[in-house]
Amino acid sequence: SWLERWIVAPEAVGSNPIARPSYERKIMKVSIKKLKDLERKITVTVPIKEYETKFTAKLKNIKTKAKVDGFRKGNVPNDVLEQRYGASIHNEVINEIIQESYPKAIAENKIRTASSPQVSIESEDPKKPLVYSAMIEVFPEIKPKFSRWSNYEKFEIVIEEDDIDLAIKDIKKRYGEWNDVERAAKKDDQVIIDFIGKINGEEFEGNSAKDFKLVLGSNSMIPGFEDSIIGKKPSKFTIQCKFPDDYFKKDLAGVEANFDIYLKQIQEIKEAKINKELFTKLQMDIKESSEFRDEITQRMKNEVSAQEKELTKESMYETLLKTNNFKIPKVTLNEQADLMRKDALMRIGHSEDNAGDDLFPIDTFLEKAEKRVKLDLLFSELIGYFEIKSEKQKIDEFIEEESKRYKDPEQYKKWIIGQPNQMEQFRMVVLEKQLVEKLENVLKSKKKVIKFSELANK
Repeated sequence: SWLERWIVAPEAVGSNPIARPSYERKIMKVSIKKLKDLERKITVTVPIKEYETKFTAKLKNIKTKAKVDGFRKGNVPNDVLEQRYGASIHNEVINEIIQESYPKAIAENKIRTASSPQVSIESEDPKKPLVYSAMIEVFPEIKPKFSRWSNYEKFEIVIEEDDIDLAIKDIKKRYGEWNDVERAAKKDDQVIIDFIGKINGEEFEGNSAKDFKLVLGSNSMIPGFEDSIIGKKPSKFTIQCKFPDDYFKKDLAGVEANFDIYLKQIQEIKEAKINKELFTKLQMDIKESSEFRDEITQRMKNEVSAQEKELTKESMYETLLKTNNFKIPKVTLNEQADLMRKDALMRIGHSEDNAGDDLFPIDTFLEKAEKRVKLDLLFSELIGYFEIKSEKQKIDEFIEEESKRYKDPEQYKKWIIGQPNQMEQFRMVVLEKQLVEKLENVLKSKKKVIKFSELANK
């Protein structure tokens, strides 16, 4: 309907007084009613003169073109034209007035809209002022608070010799080779299987695979699946497993299923040797095996340094969210949850078009989505509170550091400038870094020491 086509952006009104429509020189009344939470009802009353001016202009324009039997072109009486074209002109005028007046009403009253408006015409009698209402959600007004009683955790991660040993062992396994063996399967073996799953004798979506490679003990399958293969030799057999109660597909959660297994091959890992070939695969600029441990240790320290900052930042944000309690628009929450669901579907090769509602239900993302939205809103307010700017020099310095990770830093720097999305991400990273520095000065912290092994098990 014509009502659904009127929405325009506030900036469409413009800032040039000459370009503004004539209604700015008349009195337009705006009332704002607070409803539940962040819902608002905006009622706008537009003077009758605005309607009359637009209606007359459109009628005059039609008069110059209209062809009506019994009248010469340009001489059709107004009452005849109104009878024939009045209803369509009326709708056009109402539409135009709303397009022009709504952005002005929002801008002049400094309303931060979070949703598109749902418009209802309250009065459209041509002999009276036009009255319409718009139901919207607004963003909350946030005044940042900093508690003296809450402390965020400043993380310190300790690397022990056993951690380095485990890291080296893991690398040797990851870059090793799988060799066939003739024995029963055991934990850490890789098996190659065909399987078909059935529930009450019926197959279900995603129930089968052929030549599927599975490392036993990797916990990549549902509970009981891998354990049921351990101890088996190449053969055909049937196992019974139960899907977890919190399984991402609702129709399978908590359901028992039978799987017909064809165990084809059993393989064990032959660990990679610490030599030049491994150094090349790991892009290590070393020549001797004696340098390998030092290089791994340094890489772990670099990883730990980044993790310490990330965990500390997360704790800082958690503390701020506890101190700053505010509502968020439902529409923004649902949009964020939908984005998270789309991302989860994409990671397993699905899209909204080919995935049912039971695959990653939207409700399962609402809690994380609420936290994300609150952090984004709080982040925006804090940037303004501390008057932080995204200076070009700081962004250039960040790009300079990023470029050092690539073989040709200069080529990377030329390329990245032409990537607007990536540049915007860099801008946000630079802003966040400055914000964290500011927050460190206004928030209290307490030291938290954790072992590297604790971090690896999370």
